Amino acid sequence: MATTDVNTADTARAVRTIDGVVDIIASTAPEIRTGLPGRRVTAEDENPSGETQMAADVFADDLLCERIGALDGVGEYASEERPESVDVGTGRLSVAVDPLDGSSNLKPNNTMGTIFAVYDGPLPAHGRDLVAAGYVLYGPVMTMIVARNGTVDEYVLHDDASHELVREDVSLPDEGSVYGFGGRVPDWTDDFEAFAREVEQDASRKLRYGGSMIGDVNQILTYGGIFAYPTLESAPEGKLRVQFEGYPIGYVIETAGGATSDGTKSLLDVDKDGLHARTPMYVGNTELVAKLEAALD
Repeated sequence: MATTDVNTADTARAVRTIDGVVDIIASTAPEIRTGLPGRRVTAEDENPSGETQMAADVFADDLLCERIGALDGVGEYASEERPESVDVGTGRLSVAVDPLDGSSNLKPNNTMGTIFAVYDGPLPAHGRDLVAAGYVLYGPVMTMIVARNGTVDEYVLHDDASHELVREDVSLPDEGSVYGFGGRVPDWTDDFEAFAREVEQDASRKLRYGGSMIGDVNQILTYGGIFAYPTLESAPEGKLRVQFEGYPIGYVIETAGGATSDGTKSLLDVDKDGLHARTPMYVGNTELVAKLEAALD
């Protein structure tokens, strides 16, 4: 077989695998959501980031690991809930997930989500190794955002495990109208606090911060603006995990025509060792992220 034929076959297999990951996330999400009411209690262990696991975290992780791991073409599976990645096959693609982003919101019944990233290479991978990423939002309507092949699409997920395309080629609105900033204000750096106060003075923008990162990011994708979980005095590396949150959210927002940053460069160019490494995160409209970087310079 000619080399070009081999490459074509590999590419076709990768596309099938990516589609398979998306289908599994979509079909598993209703089951995860249905399983939440009985799992609003803490589990016995902490995750590798030192956070108390909810029973729902473990439940969602186990479901996704079993089903994604069974896909032809997936070689590794990793999640925020596991200290190391799991070898699940011989494929060249790796899948990293945050099975239940914002699970601390189970108690007050606020928004949560599932984040996924598909990398062409072993874990820990780099942001430029991404070939697809997205998230499920467990809101009043269960929706899924998927970035692949240079576009972002939105689906509605139904309880019968089917999914329906409702918006194609999603992009950030040109005029951003919302903002949300995480972390305790006394823990912000002086430069970031000055930037935040400037954003707050613009009467055309509204504060939208719910304490669930994926819900807050979805506000930015819907209305435009800026979201930040910044460098903190007590956490110079930030709070959010690069592999499971920084890279995939960066991929979605940039594919949708927005900009992302760790304070100096695109989230997709962040270079960190370790599966559970952290990063500051700033995402939104290009003009606002550029102003942010200038303020932190």
